[in-house]
Amino acid sequence: MRSPLSQKLSQNLNSPEISPPPSLLTETAASLDICKLITEKTRLKHELEALKQRRDRIVQRLEILDTQTATLENSADQLRNILSPQPIGSSSNPKTVQSN
Repeated sequence: MRSPLSQKLSQNLNSPEISPPPSLLTETAASLDICKLITEKTRLKHELEALKQRRDRIVQRLEILDTQTATLENSADQLRNILSPQPIGSSSNPKTVQSN
């Protein structure tokens, strides 16, 4: 026994159908293609905007990290200078001795 769906399909295949004129099919296909292209264009514009926003957030975060890194490096340099004092008689700007 055949399923109702297969019976319906075979009836549709056997019954004569009136086809639209080829120019209408072409116009319909072109309209469908235009609709698909517009949909894809809209989707890509939204995706590009989201990427721009993500890029901006990343750039801002990198700037914050640069500032924090510089601050911590300065703090580490200051601590290093405090913890390792210069020997007596030396200075941070040594004088050069000229010979004759």
